[in-house]
Amino acid sequence: MDRKGQVFFLTLMIAIVFILAALAFAPAIKQLSDDARNSTTDSRVGLDCSNSSISTFDKANCIATDMFNPYFIGFLIFFAGAIITAKVLGGSG
Repeated sequence: MDRKGQVFFLTLMIAIVFILAALAFAPAIKQLSDDARNSTTDSRVGLDCSNSSISTFDKANCIATDMFNPYFIGFLIFFAGAIITAKVLGGSG
């Protein structure tokens, strides 16, 4: 196997690592997001997003917390896809 073939497989493995990292981080990030959205208890401070009388700033924080999960996981998967696409379409070794 020539050098270009070896580099392609190395790039493919790196992209797969990013995909696996996204899948591994997904449950932990979901749990952190859920903890942040819940109401405040003795051991942690939460945003209390289910409360309808929270401030506009807190509502924006709740929306940003909701949007973080798909954007973070999607970015990692997109990055892995970009690595594969650049290597396949780029062609240079």
